[in-house]
Amino acid sequence: MQHSDTDIELKMLMEAIYMKYSYDFRDYTGASQKRRVLHALREMECSSISVLQARIIHEPAAFSQLLQYLTIPVTSMFRDPSYFAGLREHVMPVLRTYPSLKIWIAGCSTGEEVYSMAILLKEEGLLERSMIYATDINPQSLDKARKGVFPLDAMREYTENYQAAGGKRSFSEYYTAAYNAALFDKSLCENVTFADHSLATDAVFAETHLISCRNVMIYFKKKLQERAFGLFHESLCHRGFLGLGSKESIDFSAYAPCFEPVLKRERVFRKR
Repeated sequence: MQHSDTDIELKMLMEAIYMKYSYDFRDYTGASQKRRVLHALREMECSSISVLQARIIHEPAAFSQLLQYLTIPVTSMFRDPSYFAGLREHVMPVLRTYPSLKIWIAGCSTGEEVYSMAILLKEEGLLERSMIYATDINPQSLDKARKGVFPLDAMREYTENYQAAGGKRSFSEYYTAAYNAALFDKSLCENVTFADHSLATDAVFAETHLISCRNVMIYFKKKLQERAFGLFHESLCHRGFLGLGSKESIDFSAYAPCFEPVLKRERVFRKR
């Protein structure tokens, strides 16, 4: 099978990133990865992938810049509202039976999902006894998530999502508007730990009751998907819950027999 020069350069770039920075993008799907790298080439004014590779090997700041293109956050608060409505109705009543909770949001990006989950837990009376681990491989995204500042012009969409997810209050109660930005209430994140964690290279998390990893696996090849499902299976407590993105499924995984669907359409599963 003949590989194009671009494909060869791309593969070498991912190897170089892994060897130099221990970030493993080698099992991410080719098409979206190629698109992102070619976009980065233009923005970073590199004439080829090889030139980009030389730059990131010698300039950590250039790698940090490239990382922003490789992990483009596509996210919003209460994205796919039926997912959050499903958690509210079918998962929260079970979680209520535990004295304390551990929740892992894997691939949390810039934090929209974290704040959505915190609001949901607060309204269900569970935030006080929950420990939320919000992880991502992009330090800049994590910094943004910690700050809890989002564009004010996104609030209309987020408010609609929140209402469709069965929100119980006025969404504007959760943030303060200033300088075209919405600053979310700090109390929502008192029990949140933001941490650097890679599903490609890092180990299992502590015994968790709910893992939400949405719209991350679509960028993984089969081998990396299997690794992630293995991590989730080991990290979940007995009968713990796993939530995936709307275009993701565990059906064709070796781990499929280990989970049963709770809400098939909303992609919520439970460890058998």
